[in-house]
Amino acid sequence: EVQLQASGGGLVQAGGSLRLSCVASGLTFDDYAIAWFRQAPGKERERVACLSETDGTTEYTDSVEGRFAISSDNAKNMVYLQMNNLKPEDTAVYYCAAPSHYYCADYADDYHYWGQGTLVTVSS
Repeated sequence: EVQLQASGGGLVQAGGSLRLSCVASGLTFDDYAIAWFRQAPGKERERVACLSETDGTTEYTDSVEGRFAISSDNAKNMVYLQMNNLKPEDTAVYYCAAPSHYYCADYADDYHYWGQGTLVTVSS
């Protein structure tokens, strides 16, 4: 059984940093891509970042390019999202998710496995 568990959210001032963590069980990053999504109130869930170890690729949505970084620790089966220079518009519930394949997909409907969300609030 695949399980994902996200943590690390909190309240931070604009310009600050947070690191989100996601522990995965029941899958390996060789076989599954892993992504971070976020959903702000009244908005659709959007993919923030994705990592495919098999492809050797990372992908970011334009609004976080250069500020966020996705990485993994295979030994711990952990995925991280380092978020720097946070902005109020980054406020959302953040989710880690995995599709049922090794390559990154763009849309939430393409992801089969989801962790519970962790709330990030950025104050101005």
